[in-house]
Amino acid sequence: MNFALFDRPAEEPSRFVGFAGNCIDRQAENRSETALADALADPRLSVLILRGGRLCLKMNGAGPDCRFSASEAEALRVKLEHAVLLGHGPDGPVIAAPGSLEPEGLPDGIKAIDLRSLNSQGLLAPEDMGAVGQGASLLAWNANCRFCGRCGAATESRIGGYKRVCTGCGAQHFPRTDPVVIMLTVTPDRCLMGRSPHFVPGMFSTLAGFVEPGETIEDAVRRETLEESGVKIGRVAYHASQPWPFPHSLMIGCFGEALNEDLTPDFTELEACRWFTREEVRSMIAGAHPDRLIVPPNAAIANHLIRAWVDAG
Repeated sequence: MNFALFDRPAEEPSRFVGFAGNCIDRQAENRSETALADALADPRLSVLILRGGRLCLKMNGAGPDCRFSASEAEALRVKLEHAVLLGHGPDGPVIAAPGSLEPEGLPDGIKAIDLRSLNSQGLLAPEDMGAVGQGASLLAWNANCRFCGRCGAATESRIGGYKRVCTGCGAQHFPRTDPVVIMLTVTPDRCLMGRSPHFVPGMFSTLAGFVEPGETIEDAVRRETLEESGVKIGRVAYHASQPWPFPHSLMIGCFGEALNEDLTPDFTELEACRWFTREEVRSMIAGAHPDRLIVPPNAAIANHLIRAWVDAG
């Protein structure tokens, strides 16, 4: 039987990007009104502490540790009343909770490191990074949904942070995930990359943009590529996805077939946009480009799209 599914690798490419190694058993079917309270009462509880886009880490000789006990979290004045339940790991329940201390107010041996640095530098094991991404996204949604979008009344967290109920009209609100297409536009021997003003010096990456209501992934790839570069896209192929907790997105990685190569970049969004040959991209990956151009770090899905195209040539 000639069916593409059975030709796919046993481990999909999404397993190897940052924030995708989560091994926590979410136990979604068992979430109840007492699920968070039950976790807080469990002596095996692990707490992830997040504040202002940063994660608290215990810095010790064995390497950074992102998991705190309940007593350690209480000593750091963590807001356990606003915690969310991530699920259960091999050693017990895991929650994420907002911290209350500023980075400079943390005791010796504990540092608060921003999530983007954690991802790009690989400071934590993939399974820990996956749990951190889940916690950061869920905490952000709860913080942003404190009031009902229907009537404006306050909402209350339920079932461990996976639902909020309006105290006024009773409307139920559930966590959102924002779909974002991120695509490498290609010809048989060149790929298209752009540079945003906020990138580190010399870095070029794939184009990206949010999927709009009523739009397919493929059409979002075509629209965003045309808007940002002036290139029309034909066929679109999905490659991998990446949870992206800034604040709660899902990056959907695709390849797009370029139908033209002349460029009319949108310089309100991009600082530069150009075509690259495979040899040039190989030198960027190796850090040997003559103009010191580079690609995004290994943990970024853009890096995996770029490498997959280079390796196919």
